[in-house]
Amino acid sequence: MVCPRCVMAVEEVLREMGLAFEKVELGLVRFSDPPDSRQTEAFERRLDALGFAVAKSRETIWVETCKVTLIQLLEEGADGPDGTISQILADKTGISYSRLSQLFSSLQGITIEQYFIELKIEKAKEYLSYASHNISETAWKLGYSSMQHFSAQFKKHTGMTPSQFRKLSQKPRKFLNQVGDR
Repeated sequence: MVCPRCVMAVEEVLREMGLAFEKVELGLVRFSDPPDSRQTEAFERRLDALGFAVAKSRETIWVETCKVTLIQLLEEGADGPDGTISQILADKTGISYSRLSQLFSSLQGITIEQYFIELKIEKAKEYLSYASHNISETAWKLGYSSMQHFSAQFKKHTGMTPSQFRKLSQKPRKFLNQVGDR
């Protein structure tokens, strides 16, 4: 789960199933009363039907934590925490960035850097879909050093310039939790 709507959807499933929980946040459910194996299986099926996967291995949890953290950083924009992304990810996961980078690439098929660029491009599409965001503001909000760099990266990933994308009547977009799916 990577967005507030995802959290609400999971909370709704938990309530419908009568499962007691303390907290649901991005990528995590904390049960107040652990479900039995039958309930866990049913809960996982319901999550799967919503397009969510349950991370079970330590490695998968680290990668999912990385993805959720990158989405949160993207949502926070310029107001986000201080520090390099690699240090923030290492702190959040509790493993070295080098190890996390290797795990991420082997499980996702792309590097953390490529994944973050794809996230930024999808977020740019969201901003560009609204008339209230101009191209230079979008570039700034996403942390690009220049509008030219943003435009070049956007075109490399979408095949069109930000201006061309804005003119489309149907703007192709992905949910942020679908970015990086191969």
